[in-house]
Amino acid sequence: MKQYPAGKIKNFAIAGAGGSGKTSLAEAILFTSGTVARMGKVLDGNTICDYEQEEIKRQVSLNCAIAPFEYNGFKFNMIDTPGLFDFTAGLSEGISVADTVLITVSGKSGVSVGTKKAFNQAKKLSKGRMFFVTKLDSEGSDFYKTLDSLKEAYGTAVCPLIVPYYQDNKIICYVNLVDMKAYKNDGKGKMVETDLPDDSRFEEMLDSINEAVAETDEELMEKFFAGEKFTREELGQGIRNGVKSGDIYPVYGGCSFTLDGIELLLQEISAQMPNADEVVFKSEDGKEIKCDEKSPSVAFFFKTVADPFVGKLSFFRVLSGTVKNEMVLQNTTIQNNEKIGKILFIQGKKHEDATEITAGDIAAAAKLSVNTGDALCDSSNLVKLPPINFSLPCFSKAISAKSQGDESKISSGITRLLEEDPTLSYVNNAETHQQILSGLGEQHIDVCIAKLKNKFGVDVETSEPIVAYRETIRKKVRVQGRHKKQTGGAGQFGDVHIEFEPFETDGILFEEKIFGGAVPKGFFPAVEKGLKESALKGVMAGYPVVGVKATLVDGSYHQVDSNEMAFRLAAAIAYREGIAQASPQLLEPIGKLKVTIPDENTGDIMGDLNKLRGRVNGMNPSEDEPGMTVIDADVPQSEMGGFATILRQQTRGAGSFVFNFERYEPLPQHLEQNVIENSPLKNH
Repeated sequence: MKQYPAGKIKNFAIAGAGGSGKTSLAEAILFTSGTVARMGKVLDGNTICDYEQEEIKRQVSLNCAIAPFEYNGFKFNMIDTPGLFDFTAGLSEGISVADTVLITVSGKSGVSVGTKKAFNQAKKLSKGRMFFVTKLDSEGSDFYKTLDSLKEAYGTAVCPLIVPYYQDNKIICYVNLVDMKAYKNDGKGKMVETDLPDDSRFEEMLDSINEAVAETDEELMEKFFAGEKFTREELGQGIRNGVKSGDIYPVYGGCSFTLDGIELLLQEISAQMPNADEVVFKSEDGKEIKCDEKSPSVAFFFKTVADPFVGKLSFFRVLSGTVKNEMVLQNTTIQNNEKIGKILFIQGKKHEDATEITAGDIAAAAKLSVNTGDALCDSSNLVKLPPINFSLPCFSKAISAKSQGDESKISSGITRLLEEDPTLSYVNNAETHQQILSGLGEQHIDVCIAKLKNKFGVDVETSEPIVAYRETIRKKVRVQGRHKKQTGGAGQFGDVHIEFEPFETDGILFEEKIFGGAVPKGFFPAVEKGLKESALKGVMAGYPVVGVKATLVDGSYHQVDSNEMAFRLAAAIAYREGIAQASPQLLEPIGKLKVTIPDENTGDIMGDLNKLRGRVNGMNPSEDEPGMTVIDADVPQSEMGGFATILRQQTRGAGSFVFNFERYEPLPQHLEQNVIENSPLKNH
């Protein structure tokens, strides 16, 4: 692919709700620009951007995909991002390196939670925002109703630029409001000029455009209040400035399948999207990074792909300078040098070799040790870039190999998946002997399991994670533990008297108060060891014992038969007897829950938290997101397994939460029997 200067490169992401037509729009753009000779379809599994096996099977985007194209003298790096909430990693990655975000909104369903999530993420990162209303050929689709919902959500900054003209509920043509010209599809996807219909709404919408443009410049504001008309150039430049500053959100309409409006969209984004050299990235300390190929090199790595054939592919945008094959740059995250190997231009699953990538452009490099979020820099200009903010894992499953001998494959495969998906986590829980895979939802985990099989050849099965309960005691007791064994020769003898009592400690605290040498000092460590080994397994359900003080107060020994093993066993006997008599109880883990939800869902979520035995500690308006409420609560971990699904259903995906372990509390007595009966550790 031809190398373009930064002033001729435009980087944009397509984002929006799942099912709003992002990938279909990307395919229509690639076809209309002449990049592909045949337009693929999501249902047929032959699009450029949805090329992974699971994407084709599920007919949805699971990752962000790069699809560059050339049009009107510019190179566009188009990034198609996922819309499903389980796969927001791709959305975060794509928007992090885009300069503009084109948000698709279905003409049938209007503004949805997915629309708002894409908009809010673009706004947080100060990216320009545009809207494309899709599926206007579908029954029940209404551009103007959708436009009204956009204005209601985002105000007067919403400016319709390419709008349809309806006659008898059928679209006759599309009107460019800036030029006041009408166009219709010639049946081959080409938009040809036609007569401008007489519709008073066009002038009304043009007035709203003029008002928005006036807000971008003081001179234009004076001209607007003086009643003077803007020239075509002033309108165009005002819209472009407004997109770059985030003060204007252009709206276009069309249909990807029929190609209605796609050519008009391409013409408009060529004029209105900022070029790469107009956009400033900043380091963590606020230093501006100039997008100039003559400046020292800075490359930001925003996506990783674990390819079982090619190896690790690391996607990057060159923020300044030039990145060349064999160049040595420094990773400012881990402070080591990295030699650039093979550089590739990427279009979907296709790779094209390149020798260098200049400022403003996007490419990939093979077999680097960098991670998502790292920066490689020239030694004369070492900068650290703000990290990409990814959603935290909130849904967990225990996984295990279906076939013996595949355990090592699981670890290896998971390691590769963790490299490419920062919203995954994986821990090997030594206490419960489970491998816990966590992600953003059930579908996310399903896809990871499918990838383990398809990419790395390992079959796994899932189960519910074991809740790590604890056991403790409520009263003080004194018991004797006596171990005596005679085998004909030297026997074994150990005798201890131990007091067990509640005490604030993370495990079991050992003390001794022996008088007169009833138990020799040399056996004290054996008694302590016997107690602590035993405390790993409680007498109720097999969970570790905590909050106990054990005091050795008396005992006896035999000059010949007593040894360390005998006293360890005697201590274990005393432990079993004592804990059972000391009114044992189960403790459950309690976590701090911070859940952010739309204001209108507050009552429903409060009700759900009550059902989950949660205790609400406070409720406040969100500081970051208007119209959202933050609830702080304490909730038992055992009740949180299905909360991610409940929250998604109640808020239609708008809610999010963070849950962290806080402490242990007594389990209500009426729940103890069920936990005891279902404990996987009781006979472990």
